Amino acid sequence: MWAALAGAHHHLGRFAGDAARYPSDVAPFAALRPGAGGHALDDLATITEPGAVVATVGADVRPSDEWEPLDVFAGVQLVDTALTTAPDPEAVRLGPADVDEMLDLVDRTEPGPFRRRTIELGTYLGIRREGRLVAMGGERFHPPGWTEISAVCTDPAYRGQGLATRIVRAVADGIKARGETPFLHASADNTTALRLYKAIGFSLRREVAITVLERRA
Repeated sequence: MWAALAGAHHHLGRFAGDAARYPSDVAPFAALRPGAGGHALDDLATITEPGAVVATVGADVRPSDEWEPLDVFAGVQLVDTALTTAPDPEAVRLGPADVDEMLDLVDRTEPGPFRRRTIELGTYLGIRREGRLVAMGGERFHPPGWTEISAVCTDPAYRGQGLATRIVRAVADGIKARGETPFLHASADNTTALRLYKAIGFSLRREVAITVLERRA
């Protein structure tokens, strides 16, 4: 997250000292400069409104007047090691006019955080059936040389048709065309998603701890 906010997403970020974050309507993620001390959370407090909830990776959370730790959960990071990619003739690029439909699909499938301006993080593709958005996925964190695939989801009525795999392959095709490597994150207990990702050519790189914090009033 720090590499993305310091680079490709710098124009979207809010910064203070050794902390950075996305605006709340883009993504609920915050980053601390690698190697920074505990003061980085104090820096983060100066750019986070009271009551706001943010998620960060591996934060050194200290009891303080500024932050209330809400949760820590286990995730995994996977990288492309054998993924076959290809554009999909049915996948269309989604834009601002599609955001209401995207939010509706996310509400029904819960692939992870997705906000009204999340689409600004990168390219999002969708598949429609009878005019209705039934599957989508796109790009999120973008550190140098890498792009994360995120928000992959399929309407429950259309699962089992391979739409998620097609979306991942199509999004990854655009990433590889830029000379970058696709990667992604998933909850460690999402065995269905992990089985799919490993089957199509992703490999486990590392486990990650996601810390959820609330800025105290």
